[in-house]
Amino acid sequence: MKKKALGFLLILFFPLYAAAVGINFQGLDLSDDNRLLFCADSGTTGGGGQRSVFVSRLTDLALQQITVFPEEIDIVEDGRSLLVRNVFGAALVPLSGGLPRPLAGFPSFVTGNVPVSGGAESLAVSRDGRWLLRLEYVSHAYGNLILVELSTGNRRTISTRIERSIRNFPARWSPDSRVFVYCKGGKLYYYPLFIESDVDERYRQIGEGKISAVAWGDRGDFFYIKGSAVYRVGGQELFTHAVYADFLEVGQTAGRLPLEFDPDFDLFWMSPDSRALVFSKGGRNVFYYPLSAEVSANETLPYIKLPAGAFDIDVLWPSPGALTVTASVRHRDGIAALAWRFAADGSQASRFTSLETPVGSHYALSPDGSKVLAWGEKGSVLLDYNTWKPARSAQPGPVHSCVWLGNNEYIVADSSRIERVDLAGRRRLVCLSGALEYGFEESEKEGNAPARILAKSGGAWYVTDGVSPWAAITEPRVRQTSHVSGRYRVYLEKQSGFPYENIPMIRNTASVGTTALLPLPFFREASVPEDSAQNGQDGVFNHGSRAGHRDIALCFDLYDDDSGLAQALEALSRFGVRATFFLNGDFIRRHPDSTRAIAESGHEAASMFYAPVDLSSSRYVFSGDYIAEGLARNEDEYYAASGGELSLLWHPPFFRFSREIVGAASRAGYQTIGRDVDPMDWISRDEALKLGISRESVPEMIERIMETKKPGSIIPIRLGQQPGGNDYLFLNIEVLLDSLIRSGYSVVPVSALVQRGL
Repeated sequence: MKKKALGFLLILFFPLYAAAVGINFQGLDLSDDNRLLFCADSGTTGGGGQRSVFVSRLTDLALQQITVFPEEIDIVEDGRSLLVRNVFGAALVPLSGGLPRPLAGFPSFVTGNVPVSGGAESLAVSRDGRWLLRLEYVSHAYGNLILVELSTGNRRTISTRIERSIRNFPARWSPDSRVFVYCKGGKLYYYPLFIESDVDERYRQIGEGKISAVAWGDRGDFFYIKGSAVYRVGGQELFTHAVYADFLEVGQTAGRLPLEFDPDFDLFWMSPDSRALVFSKGGRNVFYYPLSAEVSANETLPYIKLPAGAFDIDVLWPSPGALTVTASVRHRDGIAALAWRFAADGSQASRFTSLETPVGSHYALSPDGSKVLAWGEKGSVLLDYNTWKPARSAQPGPVHSCVWLGNNEYIVADSSRIERVDLAGRRRLVCLSGALEYGFEESEKEGNAPARILAKSGGAWYVTDGVSPWAAITEPRVRQTSHVSGRYRVYLEKQSGFPYENIPMIRNTASVGTTALLPLPFFREASVPEDSAQNGQDGVFNHGSRAGHRDIALCFDLYDDDSGLAQALEALSRFGVRATFFLNGDFIRRHPDSTRAIAESGHEAASMFYAPVDLSSSRYVFSGDYIAEGLARNEDEYYAASGGELSLLWHPPFFRFSREIVGAASRAGYQTIGRDVDPMDWISRDEALKLGISRESVPEMIERIMETKKPGSIIPIRLGQQPGGNDYLFLNIEVLLDSLIRSGYSVVPVSALVQRGL
C-alpha cells in the first residue's frame, strides 16, 4: 500500500493544462457483482469541462475508462488505432471500434495519474504513428524529452532539462519518421531512430536556433531560417555536418528573405515542391515568397494584413494547387474564422483573396488535397478545396476534433461520439466520447454473466459488456441506480477542492473498513502564511490577503507595442482565467484595434497613465491636477477606442511611485497598484550588460517567480518588443499559468485581490 501511494505522489507532477478547479465525481452506480460506475468531470475551463465515464472492480480497485473525451486525436499504429488525449491522459481506441485502453508509458487517470482541470498534454506523434515524443516535467520550467514506442510503451530519454513549452512543442518529426529535430538552450539537435547506440548530444548539434525556425519538406529535407537566409538541409548532411557545427554553417542556401526572421514571433510553411514559402511576420502580416538567392529591394510581395489579435495562423497547401491561409480572431460572442486564397502560379496578378468562412475554426486537408474538413464550436463541414463550397451539409453542434483516414474517409469527434464518416456521409461508431445517462442493464442473467453497461449518448442508447465495442440498442432496460451491494456501500465525500472536489468512498459492509476509491494524493502546496500588515503602505496595494484564498493576480503592462497580446489573450482563454491589463495612452492611441480586442475579451482593463513618463523624475514637477487630468484623459481615449470603461485601478509607468503621486491618484478616485513579485522581464540584455547584472533566461524567471510567489501576489508581465535584445516571458505565459495552477493557485484579476485585501 505504501509503494502504491508513493507512485501516486510522483506522478502528480506530470504536466497537464489546468484551471484551479478540482475533479468532480458524480453518478455513482454499484452493481450486484461489485462493479462501480461513475463519471469524472474536469470542471469548468475556457473550453468547458471534460466528462468521462469509468467502471471499477471494487474487489481490487482496478479502473477502466469506457468513454473518452476527444480533445486531441491522432492516427497511430499504422492506421489501426486512434490515439485520444484529454485531461485524463491518453488512450488507444481501435479504429474498427472498441473501448479505450490506456497508452503504455504515458500518465493516465486509470493508472494512477491525478488529472487536474484543463486539457491534453502537448506531444509530437511520428508520421507513421509508431512513436511519440513528450516532455516529462522535472521542474516548473524544464522537462526531459522522452521517446515512447506506442506498441510496447518502451521509453528512452533523449535529452534532459529542455525548456518547457506548451504552445510550441520543442521537436519536429521528419516525413519518413526516421529522425526528428529538437531545440534545447537556443540550439537545434537531431536524433535518428536507426542508430544502434546513442551518439553524444554534442555530436548531434545542428546549430543555433529555435524550433519555429525549422520546417520539414515533403521530400525529406528540412529547411532552417537564420536571419534572412533560408537553408536547405539534406538528411545525410545532418550526420556529416554535426561534428563541425561550431564553425560550419548548416545546409545550402535555398533563398533569402527580404525581412529578418524572428523565431520568437514569426512562422513559416514550405510549399510541397519546396520552391516557395509562406511566412507570418509577427502575426500581423502573412507573405508569399518564391525562394531565390537574390532579393530585390523594390520587390512587392503578395501579403495579407491580419486583423489585430489574430491567432492559430495556418496554411493549407496541396500539391499542386492554390494555397489557403487560415486564422482566427476572438470577439465578444466567440471565435471567428478567416481564410484567404492565393494562386501561387507565379503571375504578377496573383494576390490573396478573401474566402467565405464556413463553420469552424480548425481545418484539415485531405491527403490528395481535394477536400477540407472544417470544424469548431458551431459544427463541422466537408468542403471541396478548389471551390471552397460544402461538399456535404454541415453537422451542427460543437465538434472537438477531426482527422483524415485517407482520401475517402475521416474521423469526426464531438462530446457524444467518435465516428468514422465516408464521403457519402455514412457513419460508423468507433467509441462513445461521453454519456448523458448510464447504468447497468436490468435483465435476467444467464449463469454468472455480469450485467452489461448501458449509456445514452447523442440521443441514442448503446450497450457493452466492458470488453466488446459499444453497440446500439433500441430497447434498453436500465436497472435502478444503487449504492449498495451484498458486500459494499458507496458514497461521495467532500474534499478540499483541489485536485478533487469530492471522492468516491467504499464501505465494506461484509467486514470492516472504509477506503477511498482513489488514493488520496499528497498535494505538495506551499503553506498559507498569516495575513501581513505590511500591505497598503502609503496607499499602494502591493498584494492581496495572504490568508483564506490561494489567489494570484497576473497583470500585463502595455506601453506602446502590442507584440505578445494575441498570445496572452489566447493563453488566458485556453486556461479559462481572467487577468488585468494596464494600458498606457501611447498604446491606446497606436493600437486602437488591440485596445478593442482587450475590451471584448472580458478581461479587466486598468490605467497606466496617458503617456509613458517617469512621474517620479526629479527633472519634472507634476502637480496633483496633472495626475488627475492624465488619468481622465486615458479614460476618454480608452472609451473612444473600445467603447468600454477603465477600472479605477492604475499604476504609474515603470512602477515609479511617490507619496504625492499616490495621493493625487487617490483623490481622483484611483487605487494605486504595486507588486510583490518582479519578474525582471523588462530588463533587456543590453541594459543588464550596462548595469553589470546577470539577466535571467525565461525559464529562470519562471522558476524564480514560482519560488517567491505567495497567496495574494501580484505578478506584472510586460508585453511588447523592446530594443536591446530580449527573451520574452510573455511567449511562455502558458508554462507560468500551468505551474501556478498545478501548485493549487487560482488566477484572478487584481480587483478581486483588492476587494478581499483592503
